[in-house]
Amino acid sequence: MATVLLTGFEPFGGDARNPSGEAVADVARAWDRAERLVTAVLPVAYDAAGDALRGLIAEHSPDVVIATGLAGGRTQVTPERVAINLRDARIADNDGAQPVDEPSVAGGPAAYFATLPVKAIARAIAEAGIPAAVSHTAGTFVCNHAMYVALDAAAERPGTTAGFVHVPWSDETAPEGAPSLPAAEIARALGVAVRTALDVDRDDAHSAGTIH
Repeated sequence: MATVLLTGFEPFGGDARNPSGEAVADVARAWDRAERLVTAVLPVAYDAAGDALRGLIAEHSPDVVIATGLAGGRTQVTPERVAINLRDARIADNDGAQPVDEPSVAGGPAAYFATLPVKAIARAIAEAGIPAAVSHTAGTFVCNHAMYVALDAAAERPGTTAGFVHVPWSDETAPEGAPSLPAAEIARALGVAVRTALDVDRDDAHSAGTIH
């Protein structure tokens, strides 16, 4: 039986809530498939998040790893295509660290591509009536670090796929005027992402490129 590790994040930057962590809990409550679903909420701290992810992967030996996080300001659910080996923090993380121009993994490759079927995931979410698109940048904060670490750990485990999905604010957590989606739709999108990652062996071949 396949095992999926699905993670979200705790609040950060002075926010009281993080829709990614809340959505992951909602997916767990609604999970009704035979595959084993393991969920966790990660700290928004570079070192602690990376250590927690590596520990969860070592403990549960997942076949699929999907980390998720908040991208405030985005209007769509966005599976990420690339993680770069860079920690460059505009704000301090929740442990007070604010690294500049540091690698996520010393000596690691400059970047990893997601091994999840990101185009198929974006298409499936959109076909479910939820705005979605492939993203080509996960930033340089803890979300990108988590994606990079997950892919670095998965690279040592043949057959394990990994990646990251950014979500917008939920209607219930968004600051005034910020774009958002209903919390139930965000959770439904993540459920679609997990099911697609389990069921799709080969990613879509259509373009998901951008001009800028």
